[in-house]
Amino acid sequence: MSRVGRLPIAISPDVKVEIQGNRVTVRGPRGELSRELHPDMRLHLEDGELRVMRPSDAPRHRSLHGLTRTLLANMVVGVQKGFTKTLEMQGVGYRAQQQGDRLVLSVGLSHTVEISPPEGITLEVEGTNRIHVRGIDKEKVGQVAAEIRRVRPPEPYKGKGIRYSGERVRRKAGKAGKAVR
Repeated sequence: MSRVGRLPIAISPDVKVEIQGNRVTVRGPRGELSRELHPDMRLHLEDGELRVMRPSDAPRHRSLHGLTRTLLANMVVGVQKGFTKTLEMQGVGYRAQQQGDRLVLSVGLSHTVEISPPEGITLEVEGTNRIHVRGIDKEKVGQVAAEIRRVRPPEPYKGKGIRYSGERVRRKAGKAGKAVR
């Protein structure tokens, strides 16, 4: 049995879970998330715990078991606490500004780059070089953070660019230079 898939998901009293066929809707203090799950996976909600059951030990069912449980757990955590991804900008003249709900990046290009967040995602700028991406859907938060990072990924020679908070960039040595005789 999957080690991840067999773990129960604790549902707190402020979170409501509705199961209709293979569609699951989770409502909480921060909002509502809904998702269509694979029809083979079975869900059991009892005593404040949500469990995912699989029909057989086939490789496809084993892989879906852990995935389904993780997706549901992320939905529950998202409507309770939400998710945050933090990005840092490094480089001379690199800065981020917030204009309404949009994000304007100056990252050494000939023009500024504007990013509009999708529905359910908020962007915050701390200082001039930290960006916080917040939302209740973990997938959307990660996707928006990846799109912001893609504007100017960190380069290995000077380390300039946009990186995730805590990300380590492997640095390379520059040119060796002329040999001195």
